[in-house]
Amino acid sequence: MSETSVRRDNAPWRARIAASLVIVVAIATVWWTNQLLTERFTETTRSRAEVRLALYSGNILSELQRNQVVPQLLARDPALIRALMSGDFLQSSQRLIEYRDGIAAAGLMLLDRDGRAVAATDRALIGSTHRTAPYFVEASRSNDTVFSTSLLDSGARVFTYSRKIEAQGEMLGVIMVEVDLKKFESSWAGFTDAVIVSDSEETIILATEPRWRGLSEEEALAARPVRSAMELAVRATASWGTLPVDAYLQGEAIMRQEARIGFQGWRITSFTTYASVRERVNAVLALEIMGFAILVALVSYLVSRRATSRLRFFQRESAELRQLNVALQREISERKRAERHLEVAEQTLQQSSKLAALGEMSAAVSHELNQPLAAMKTYLAGAKLLLGRRRADEALSSFERIDDLIEHMSQITRQLKSHAHKGGGATKPLDVRESISSVLSMMESQLRQDDVSVITSLPQDPVIVRVDNVRLEQVLVNLIRNALDATSATSEPRIEILVTAGEEALITVRDNGAGIEDLEKLFEPFYTTKMPGDGVGLGLAISSGIVNELGGRLTARNGRDGGAVFEVMLPISTEATAAAE
Repeated sequence: MSETSVRRDNAPWRARIAASLVIVVAIATVWWTNQLLTERFTETTRSRAEVRLALYSGNILSELQRNQVVPQLLARDPALIRALMSGDFLQSSQRLIEYRDGIAAAGLMLLDRDGRAVAATDRALIGSTHRTAPYFVEASRSNDTVFSTSLLDSGARVFTYSRKIEAQGEMLGVIMVEVDLKKFESSWAGFTDAVIVSDSEETIILATEPRWRGLSEEEALAARPVRSAMELAVRATASWGTLPVDAYLQGEAIMRQEARIGFQGWRITSFTTYASVRERVNAVLALEIMGFAILVALVSYLVSRRATSRLRFFQRESAELRQLNVALQREISERKRAERHLEVAEQTLQQSSKLAALGEMSAAVSHELNQPLAAMKTYLAGAKLLLGRRRADEALSSFERIDDLIEHMSQITRQLKSHAHKGGGATKPLDVRESISSVLSMMESQLRQDDVSVITSLPQDPVIVRVDNVRLEQVLVNLIRNALDATSATSEPRIEILVTAGEEALITVRDNGAGIEDLEKLFEPFYTTKMPGDGVGLGLAISSGIVNELGGRLTARNGRDGGAVFEVMLPISTEATAAAE
């Protein structure tokens, strides 16, 4: 046998060995790639599910916390208290509707001491009896805000905060606020994940599938079994060894993620299908298999015709690049979709913050303008008497002070408007002594009317701080006004104003009143010891915020000999210090 014939006989064997090696390498590569990509894509899908779950949990907790403070505020509303005491509820429902629109709550309802609805945002509920409802029974027995859930005949749950309304130690009624958690179910419906929220008893209270409410997680997953045991076995076998299956939902392998909401033992769980993981892994595997198939064909083709090998190689490379481009475009689309969902969530949070800021700004404007208006009323009354006695010069002085108060009110509104746009007023070096003199001049008539003795101790040298003059005067007016209220029942009322300068400028306002009952709650918004209608408890809260923005701090304590002591500490202006040096 010639050497040429031997080579011809060995050629098919070489081709078969080469093809066999390529097949073995292809099987090993496909198996390894399947394991690696499955783990990587599964982890990516799990991470995205965790991010969505954290966002859902944060939204629910934010909604619950936002509505938790509403009953506490409404339980102190003087209008609602007067309505319950007098039995006149003509304007109560309209007032609740205004509150509901301001806080974006699902609904508000006012119940009398017998559990009868006397006012509600849904006027159809007026007159209905809720004596046995959990939100009425639990609120009647507690002195704090209580959270309760009620199950309707339709199977839906109602989530409410309620608080008892009292006056002089006697229960007048209950204010109930319904929390709108159903809107989250609507937002979850736009995703492919199944989401449930269960309470501490592991009962589903919120779910993307309405039929799951009231069931446990196991009952919900088994609510719609697959067609047959054989189908379940086939689907389980298809996922075995490749996907870390957590559970099966309607026969589909799913990934289960769970997180705590941080509210009464609530937990939120999401179920994500592995469909996207399978598609992405299968796409890559298809590319690899296609590549190896082409490689096998190329090996066989090289044995017979080496001339066409390069053309086949370029064709394979082009096919792989096109497939990778498609996979890349799919990944970019998914990322853009996730970014759009995050933008929607951010816009929702920003809208809630704007509504809260609007309510605070309205209360601040009302409180800050009441004091100049009261002073203007006093000056007008004095001017009227002076004109009646033909003392025009002195009446003209009163009118000038009224004009100053009007300018002061205009500056307050401009300052509050700039504060609403997250910017303070213009600051400049200012002598603290001049601000104190201006405030005492503005409140002179009121101090004289209340027969209050004002003792001032001011240093001879200027005490320069860099502040906004209007905002500093607001703080001083609030402190002196609180001192006047504190000494109203004192036989010899006295207010002391002391200014000292060191590393910081210290302004002390001391009175000989009854002192401060609760120092911890003193600077909280809406905390007040005044009678309903005399104040809303915003003066000290606003003053504390102003001093903090000016770089200082406002503190309060009770004096050793009685009375209250308020101290305003402001940094000395560096410009003034440099000029003095």
